[in-house]
Order: sequence, then structure tokens, then C-alpha cells
Amino acid sequence: MSSIEAALAEIKRGVEELIPEEELIAKLKENRPLRIKLGMDPTAPDIHLGHTVVMNKLRAFQELGHEVIFLVGDFTATVGDPTGKNATRPPLTREEVLKNAETYKQQAFKILDPEKTRFEFNSDWLNELGTVGMIRLAASSTVARMLERDDFKKRYSTNQPIAIHEFIYPLLQGYDSVALEADVELGGTDQKFNLLMGRELQKQHGQKQQVIITMPLLVGLDGVKKMSKSAHNYIGVTEAPGEMFGKIMSISDDLMWNYYELLSFRPLEEVEQLKTDIANGKNPRDVKILLAKEIIARFHSDADADAAEADFINRFQKGAMPDEMPEFTFEQGVAIANLLKDAGLVGSTSDAMRMIRQGAVKIDGEKVSDTKLVPASGQSVYQVGKRKFARVSLN
Repeated sequence: MSSIEAALAEIKRGVEELIPEEELIAKLKENRPLRIKLGMDPTAPDIHLGHTVVMNKLRAFQELGHEVIFLVGDFTATVGDPTGKNATRPPLTREEVLKNAETYKQQAFKILDPEKTRFEFNSDWLNELGTVGMIRLAASSTVARMLERDDFKKRYSTNQPIAIHEFIYPLLQGYDSVALEADVELGGTDQKFNLLMGRELQKQHGQKQQVIITMPLLVGLDGVKKMSKSAHNYIGVTEAPGEMFGKIMSISDDLMWNYYELLSFRPLEEVEQLKTDIANGKNPRDVKILLAKEIIARFHSDADADAAEADFINRFQKGAMPDEMPEFTFEQGVAIANLLKDAGLVGSTSDAMRMIRQGAVKIDGEKVSDTKLVPASGQSVYQVGKRKFARVSLN
């Protein structure tokens, strides 16, 4: 296998789409460091495990000798990315964006090599466009082209409002690629339209077009939506080891394999062997523990992973928590008494309050004492007494 063939095989591992592959091969044959771009809007202070799916691919490019550009979308975050939304996304204030951006570099270096990472902020060139430049940018595409995008098409067909500035967002992201003269841009599968816009704008500006690579989306803790900060179903890379461990252990046995595929660095043959072991009677919980420890060791340490496992065993396994339990999803904001009733853990809200006062209600092993508690968003295990359990997601 030639060096280019080996590099291509490494690049393609776990990739959803590579468009177009022949152009990437041609760029690799130029025998120079390629400029690899990943843009991320600081819409919340945490980088989460969903982000790391594509960031791991950035690290792979670094190890192949290429230049990685981590683009902080401090300008575009004030516009608001409409991707995947069925309603206009509220833009953030400049102050909110800058506060969130402060933590991104430190968190990114948990994955990327600091000496091989170039950080950029897209306000450096997008602020300079001005009114005339923005109008020219808007003239580079059409409303019909924008309505080809799936989420815009759905909203238009169902008479959901689409603000004019939302059409601008893909153009701004595309212009980032022009400003950086990107050779390759990475993103999730939901970013394909925006990534292709970068190719189109580079062509209009007389540049060589970037190759686009899309990575699969990691499903969040609720087992339904993609992991995201706005859905409150994510695991942040800076979360405490014990919290990370508990969240990973809360995912379903089926979802566990999606996490192994997209997050684990274990060889694929080893993952297949784990599947075989479970088919032959191994407890899925033990395989999930391996995953949790691998991820915690990556973002914290081996010692933290061991301590989180010991704490989990003490709090949950010794409490005879069942491996399987009913699962529910409710809207965030539901009171604890209503939640317990709707999950079938109690017969009525008055029963729920009585059990809370008796100290018989726990959330993730911790006793609940407030009868008026409104649980936080995310997924947790709710317990009433010694034998009633339910896994509940609050979105």
C-alpha cells in the first residue's frame, strides 16, 4: 500500500461521505500540508462528545502532517445556525459568544495537538465585509437554492417562518472557507449543505474547491435526537468523571454500539469481539463500563476512570439497580411528583409527595427531599422504594 493509499484509508475510517474523493487524492499528491477546516459556533461553554467525533478526525489529519484550522464562529454565533431547526434560532449576544468562546481552546486541546492547531475567529474577516460586502455575498446564491436545503424546505412547506438572516448563515460559513483558502472542511452530516456552499463560493472566487468530509452524528442521551447543547442531552468533555460515567452508563444497550463506533479508539475487530461476547452471555453493563472508562481516561486520567467505576459500583450495583427498566421522555419543567406519577412509579402525586417525605425517592442514587423539585434536563434513573425504577429523559 502506498503512502497516499494508507493516508486515504485512515482519513476514510468512520466517514459518512467524502466529496469528491478524487479531488482529495489529487490534493494529497501535491505533497504539501493541506489546510483542514472545522468551524464551531460557541453557542454554549462546553464542547461535548458529539463534537469530538469530527475533532478526532481533525487529530487524524494532524498525525498525517496537515495543518488544522479550528475556526471559532464568534461572528456566525451571533446570527444563529438554523441547521436542523424547525423554528428560527435565537441569536446570541456578543457578550454571550465571547464568554463561551473563552473555554473552547482549552477544551479543544484535550483532543488536538496545540503545536499543530491554528485557531481563527471568523469575526476577523466577516466584520470587515460591511454592508456592501454582505449584499454582494447575498447575491452569490438564490432563494431557490436555499430552499433546496431540507430544513428550510420543510419549514416553508408547513408555513413555518424563515427569517431572511437564516439564508445568510450558509453563505457566511461558505465565505469562511474562502477567507481561509481551505483544502478540506469537516462537519456532521447535517452540515452538508453549508459545506457544499463553501465549495461554490470558492469556485466563484477563483479558488480551488475544498473537499468536504461529513461524519455521522452521535445520538444524545435521550436515544432520539443528535447530541447537542440545545437539546440538553449531551456529555461535556469537562464534566466531572463521576458525572460522565453515570451518563454513559445510562444509555441503552443498543445505543452503546453507536458510541463505540464513533467515540472509541479500540480496533474494530475488538469491538466486534465484544459484540460476540455479549451474544454468548456477557453482561452488556460490563462492556458499557469499558467504554465509560476509556472516555473518562481520555479526558481526565486512568485514576479518575477507576475511581468513577468504584463509585458507580458502590452507589448503583450494590443497590441492586436492574440492568433493564422502562424508559420515558418528558418535557423539561415537569414537577417531580407529576414525573413519578407519569412514569408509573407511584399511583398519584400525593403518593409521590409522601414517598419523598419518607426518603424513598432517589435520582441517580441521591435521595430527593424537596416535594416541589423540578428536575434538571438530561437523562437520569428515578427510583421509588427498593424495586421501582425508570430511566427518564427531560428535553
